[in-house]
Amino acid sequence: MTKTFNGRVVVPGRIDAEALVTHGGFNTLASLKTAGSFLNKKGEIQDHNNAELYGKLMPGKALCLPETIGSTTGGMVLYCAACMGVGPSCMLFSKKADTLAVAGAVLTYNWSDHPIVLVDDLGEEFLETVKEGDRIRVYEDGKVEVEGK
Repeated sequence: MTKTFNGRVVVPGRIDAEALVTHGGFNTLASLKTAGSFLNKKGEIQDHNNAELYGKLMPGKALCLPETIGSTTGGMVLYCAACMGVGPSCMLFSKKADTLAVAGAVLTYNWSDHPIVLVDDLGEEFLETVKEGDRIRVYEDGKVEVEGK
């Protein structure tokens, strides 16, 4: 079954990817740092405080989330992850995206070979519907299709 949601386009693009879902805030720095290094090279999520994502690989996934949390480094962490090829293909927010996530996605759109498409304001029903591993299709106009397994 496919369900469609419409959100606000922040960074445009067309994506077909597998869903990676969290119902809590996504801490960009805590998720992507490794002891002794700024970013881990595999894109394995390292945030011990996010049990839904801990230990999972993020590269190329459709990251479905309510919001990002953490410090002002968030935008730069997203940009660096994208440049290293370990960022998500898109970030899909149930709420309005915060300015730091938007800054990171805009940087990747303009300066990286691996842009992060960003659509926000998809609504609470979006996060209630999408499950890890679902197929996600994102369109230039902000339409997001969730195809359940």
